Amino acid sequence: MSVLITGASSGIGLELAKVFACHNYDLIIAARSKEKMDILKQELEEKYNVKVHVCEVDLSNEEGVKLLYDKVKALGEEVEILINNAGAGYVGEFTNEPRERDLQIIQLNMTSLTLLTKYFAQEMIQKQKGKILNVASTGSYHPGPYTAVYYATKAYVLSLSEALNIELKEYGITVSALCPGATKTNFAKAAGKEDAGIAMPPEFMAKAAYKGLMKGKRVIIPGIRNRAFIKIPRSIAIYMISKYQKGLKRKA
Repeated sequence: MSVLITGASSGIGLELAKVFACHNYDLIIAARSKEKMDILKQELEEKYNVKVHVCEVDLSNEEGVKLLYDKVKALGEEVEILINNAGAGYVGEFTNEPRERDLQIIQLNMTSLTLLTKYFAQEMIQKQKGKILNVASTGSYHPGPYTAVYYATKAYVLSLSEALNIELKEYGITVSALCPGATKTNFAKAAGKEDAGIAMPPEFMAKAAYKGLMKGKRVIIPGIRNRAFIKIPRSIAIYMISKYQKGLKRKA
């Protein structure tokens, strides 16, 4: 039995790989950066004596999803836990961003996640057990001016995960949504902004995610500040988010 982690070359995905390896799980790690994953593979196999398979794949297109699924099947490994961590976003005005970038974000954050969930949930049903962790965001709870597409995709991830948690429970499968707030990862730079001063370390997020997933929690929101933030009424939060993201946009 293995844990499949997408977006495992950096950030929360990389830290999740370390946490699961520490708990003696064999891993299948997937991302675009084979070089980074090869380094991680060597580190985890030597330190924890687990087996780590590397799958170089681009999930920002549908072909990449099928390629990953086929690679996993070719390995002959059964996926006991699926972690859909791969994601992308940007900070900027919606009308100024290329449509191709929007479509890639929608594909990666929503479509690829949905298809991978469907592929492996169908197999888990046959075994009558399994766990799925979909990485959403505290942004799932509010609209996000100047990061509109990203927040919208994460709202989808949260909604899908909560619904599937009910649907799949009768088959012995739990579906959890991880909703991290600002995190110190390469995601911020890729999105065209700086890490927020309140950003939390990815190690903290990964450990909280592991603990919540093992308990079968429906939604995992690490940190008191993040849990408080999602309680802010949308009519107020949208203006707070707008001011914050617009400020980051100017710094980029």
